[in-house]
Amino acid sequence: MTTATRANPLSYLTDQLNELKAKGTHFRLRVLDDEQAPVCTFDGKKVINLASNNYLGLTTHPKLREAALEATRRHGVGSGAVRTIAGTMKIHMELEERIARFKNVEACVVFQSGFAANAGTVSAVLGKDDFIISDALNHASIIDGVRLCKAQRYRYKNNDMADLDTVKGVHFSKLASANEIAESGFRFAGPSPVQGWIRP
Repeated sequence: MTTATRANPLSYLTDQLNELKAKGTHFRLRVLDDEQAPVCTFDGKKVINLASNNYLGLTTHPKLREAALEATRRHGVGSGAVRTIAGTMKIHMELEERIARFKNVEACVVFQSGFAANAGTVSAVLGKDDFIISDALNHASIIDGVRLCKAQRYRYKNNDMADLDTVKGVHFSKLASANEIAESGFRFAGPSPVQGWIRP
């Protein structure tokens, strides 16, 4: 152990950060100075925002602003706990019941993000005795869900139905009841093919 490590046991992290900076791969958060809008200000610069999930402009919709203010007046600024302990509020249940009726399903669960929904759903539905065949370019949230459920997993090339069949062929005896997981569209690699995507 070096003298520097004894003085600061986390000094290796500084070394790793400096190495990332030297390689040009150090990640820095961009800071939004105003509203999440099509044109907004990041780090003091006016930019066209193509990286937001605010597709419908709901973060700045006048009716939602008013609803948020009214909810804050009535319920405070948060539930104060995770939903599974003491944070499920009546307004959560009302929202989920309304969505279930709209979708004509028995029930639904609202997650705070798509990432949480993918990771939570996959890990809740599948377990260590299941088999999963996953598209190589699936979103990190799907990959995390697959890892959390501890299922046996195999990957196939992005949008490649022939490779999917090859993977299934190699492991056919195991994969008679395998679950195929893929996104409906890949933003960075183009859309998924329509033909052959729904499979028996």
